[in-house]
Amino acid sequence: MKRLTIGIDIDGTITDPFYWLDLANEYFGTKVRPEEITIYEIGEVLGLKKEEYMKFYEDCKEEIHMKAGVREGAKEKLHRIFQEHEAYYITARDESLYDLTRHWFEKHELPRENLYTLGSHFKVEKAKELGCDVFIEDRYENAVELAAEGIKVLLMDCTYNREPLIPNMIRVKNWEEVAVVIEGLAEKQCLSNIPERLRQNG
Repeated sequence: MKRLTIGIDIDGTITDPFYWLDLANEYFGTKVRPEEITIYEIGEVLGLKKEEYMKFYEDCKEEIHMKAGVREGAKEKLHRIFQEHEAYYITARDESLYDLTRHWFEKHELPRENLYTLGSHFKVEKAKELGCDVFIEDRYENAVELAAEGIKVLLMDCTYNREPLIPNMIRVKNWEEVAVVIEGLAEKQCLSNIPERLRQNG
């Protein structure tokens, strides 16, 4: 089995994608539901100017991130990935959240090593520097940029990323499907042992 180099996003990929919503609704007096979130930019969903949303985020970011829940199956699969492959967390969170993020990993008994807080959604440069074969991501724009550079992207399905896939992108619904695809790639059988639905646009 080939040892892959895997980049892993955090927010919306490892965490529940809507963990911030209750706090945002309380802060702004809104009643937005998860199914209404069809674009990634949260402020736009809430009908806010960018500076209004950023003030909320700066005021509440530590509470927001520490309250985040973990997607079902992520804990088990992440431990396996970190054991069998070279894995890195690559997040748009800024450097000020580095220690908090590691504390959150510890709280939820997740692997804590190899964390990069970029402070930017542009992840291509770091992914290429680390030699990533695969990247697990939920933001559609990030996924397109990474796939265009030849990196296999597993796009974690969410209501806000249901745009057409391009070559090198595979949509996965959960961490069980992530594990299936990674196992297939690691066994050097291309996508032949991956279920047909997951091979589409792969």
